[in-house]
Amino acid sequence: MATKQSAGILVHRKKDSCFEVFLVHPGGPFWKNKDEGAWSIPKGEFTDDEDALDAAKREFLEETGFPVSGNFVKLKPVKLKSGKKIFAWAIESDVDTMNVKSNFFEMEWPPKSGKFREFPEVDRAEWFEIERALQKINLGQASLIKELVEILKGR
Repeated sequence: MATKQSAGILVHRKKDSCFEVFLVHPGGPFWKNKDEGAWSIPKGEFTDDEDALDAAKREFLEETGFPVSGNFVKLKPVKLKSGKKIFAWAIESDVDTMNVKSNFFEMEWPPKSGKFREFPEVDRAEWFEIERALQKINLGQASLIKELVEILKGR
């Protein structure tokens, strides 16, 4: 069985002399009451026959409603406890969190009810200063933010 893999974009900006990163909160009933450690970079799965950066751009558009382009900086891939590998790129940009529009997915809810409902892939998006972002993001993705900080310090 092939290892699952995701590709995503870590958007950052400088505001009032502080760096901030853009994170999204997953939609659906499982994540409804989870906050600390539940947020993520906009990302999604892709197959081996797809270019990872192209997949990351597609997923960003699907989860936010905004296209993203420019000078992408490749980050070191991270491997989650589940075995999934995440490929990510950083880019400086701005995203209007009030106008994020996500795709929807369908799932049986409540479980074993035979009833299917639609939920947004992302139910909210926010900008966080680095220290707060490290508390909010899924622990397996925290190294992406830490690597970004090192890159920004080097500029």
